[in-house]
Amino acid sequence: MTSPWAELALTRFPDDPRDRLRAWDASDEYLLRHLAAEQVALSGTVVVLGDRWGALVTALAAHQPVQITDSFLSQEATRANLARAGVEPGTVRLLTTQDPPPGRIDVLLVRVPKSLALLEDQLLRLAPAVHEGTVVVGTGMVKEIHTSTLQLFERILGPTRTSLAEKKARLIFCTPEPSLGRPANPWPYGYSLPDGIGAVSGRPVVNHAGVFCADRLDIGTRFFLQHLPADRGARRIVDLGCGNGVVGTAVALADPEAEVLFVDESFQAVASAEGTYKANGAPGHAEFRVGDGLAGVPDGSVDVVLNNPPFHSHQATTDATAWRMFTGARRALRPGGELWVVGNRHLGYHVKLRKLFGNSQLVASDPKFVVLKAVKRSSD
Repeated sequence: MTSPWAELALTRFPDDPRDRLRAWDASDEYLLRHLAAEQVALSGTVVVLGDRWGALVTALAAHQPVQITDSFLSQEATRANLARAGVEPGTVRLLTTQDPPPGRIDVLLVRVPKSLALLEDQLLRLAPAVHEGTVVVGTGMVKEIHTSTLQLFERILGPTRTSLAEKKARLIFCTPEPSLGRPANPWPYGYSLPDGIGAVSGRPVVNHAGVFCADRLDIGTRFFLQHLPADRGARRIVDLGCGNGVVGTAVALADPEAEVLFVDESFQAVASAEGTYKANGAPGHAEFRVGDGLAGVPDGSVDVVLNNPPFHSHQATTDATAWRMFTGARRALRPGGELWVVGNRHLGYHVKLRKLFGNSQLVASDPKFVVLKAVKRSSD
């Protein structure tokens, strides 16, 4: 990426030479050009919210910015990109969306997230630290910035306007009004699950902002909950890509002897899963881990992996995440262990599972979804 100050070699995480998706886009470049052209004073505490792969904080490392992200993968990409650029460790402070924000913010740069709820939650969390002199600039692709996006900035921080579009990217300019009467933060959001979905029927669920389908049970998970493994006993089970933890909590409630590991790359998701599990008083043992899939889980240490894989990475449609989840599951499963997957019919996960495991069994199907099971053979 060419910034106004340097040429930067940037990669996503995990770094895959075959991945054609870049670690930055036109909105990152537009924001950096604006900061340089307008000679914006990047002094005091500079906070970068939603920097997807560390492009912004790497370019601005000389100003010792604070990065706030919901993504473990983005945080790891940032570390790698900073190291590649020769930035000393500790120069950029890396925070998650669950960490307490800085007490004072002098420059706030916002890479608009896909989730409007996450933007609302984070702006409300950061607003008390924003003062009258804070420079607030947002950036995103035109398709990501809607009237509702601008209204959110205006309702929480102050008067807001946008720039002209350049290369299908747009900037957001906000003038803070510290005296603005802000609404209470509605997140995390809770509701009761519907009936007819097994062990979690009618039970509470906790959703932090940005978690998939935070205001209702998505239909894929609803279908999965009706077709979970029925075996019981002392087993180690992983809710991989756990989201709000409904699937893993259902297993824990149905099988008190099970040991459940909840894993997601989203800090918001893992906080939601822990909240859901505790709200239901599940009797078993649980572990909550933010990370890159099953990385760090020992080989052959798991009995069952339950997975509803995403097929989007920000705005890009890709099966790379699902493929990595499946390969990680195969490594972590014991011989005879099972991977259970729910997905849209058209995604063709059965083909991938047969390629990896040598088998794929259809457990259940409806016009939209399939539940598939793959068994790790003892010879693998």
